[in-house]
Amino acid sequence: MARRLRALSGIKPTGTPHLGNYFGMIQPAIALQDSHDAYYFVADYHALTTGRDPAVLRRASHEITATFLALGLDPSRAVFFRQSDVPEVLELSWHLACVTNMGLLLRAHAYKAAEQESRANELSTGTFFYPVLMAADILAYDSDVVPVGRDQLQHVEMAQDMAGHFNAAYGSKALRRPEPLVRAEVPTIPGTDERKMSKSYGNTIDIFLKDEKAFLKVAKGIKTDSKGVDEPKDPDTSAIYTLYRLVATPAQADEMAAAYRAGGYGYGHAKEALGRAFEAHFGAARDRYYDLLKRPADLEDVLAKGASNARSVARDVLGRVRERVGLQALPK
Repeated sequence: MARRLRALSGIKPTGTPHLGNYFGMIQPAIALQDSHDAYYFVADYHALTTGRDPAVLRRASHEITATFLALGLDPSRAVFFRQSDVPEVLELSWHLACVTNMGLLLRAHAYKAAEQESRANELSTGTFFYPVLMAADILAYDSDVVPVGRDQLQHVEMAQDMAGHFNAAYGSKALRRPEPLVRAEVPTIPGTDERKMSKSYGNTIDIFLKDEKAFLKVAKGIKTDSKGVDEPKDPDTSAIYTLYRLVATPAQADEMAAAYRAGGYGYGHAKEALGRAFEAHFGAARDRYYDLLKRPADLEDVLAKGASNARSVARDVLGRVRERVGLQALPK
């Protein structure tokens, strides 16, 4: 039987995911477990570049794990693990660093942005080194594809460059060259202030709000124009309708769009419908999520089993790398 393509992706543990996280990364990642050999990790090493609270990091790692499980990730069909439980990735990042020139890292988007804002000298070494560790994350598991949006292509391209540099120095089959799996364009998810949903704007909608009342409360805070109930409205310019279309059925979305255009349907009506749709879409998953958080030992069991599988692959890859560069084999 032919080997299934292996997909690899990671998510930083930065608190409860919001709608933008869900539709941009989580939902398509979980769907890949049906067609790919899926490897997903909680990127807690990467979180150290910005976070300084160990208790928050530990809790957030459990929250991300519970999120994926509650939303449908099946640990028997996908490998889900904590990045720091596979220390081999750090050694691989050093091997990559030794064949990667500074010029490549100076072209990284994060560094270029800091340079344009005249704060490049304020970046930590870890932040500057971030692309190398990210490339090691990808290459350590013989990944075939990395699902990304178009704005994240550079991450995979840099991993390709580093694999190419290493293979040129030590042999063409030392590291598998990954390819980007470019996701279909995800529509911009509007926040409560109609700007793009982002934690930096403080306009997010968490996917695991307490209940329908909590969803409705958030929905009522979404900014709208001043059109009255009786006036016709354009659904395509309404943040409420854009969000509703994501969580409602196609028939429900068509019904709201028609009501907008006909008039006699106010934004208050639309917000109430949105609150109900949020609850219908996420209510059952939310209940599973909070139940899982009460069972940290079960979450750790999933992470431990995932790490065991991931380390087995990473040790094989690192073993190849060590042999090529002339180091002794990894200790048993």
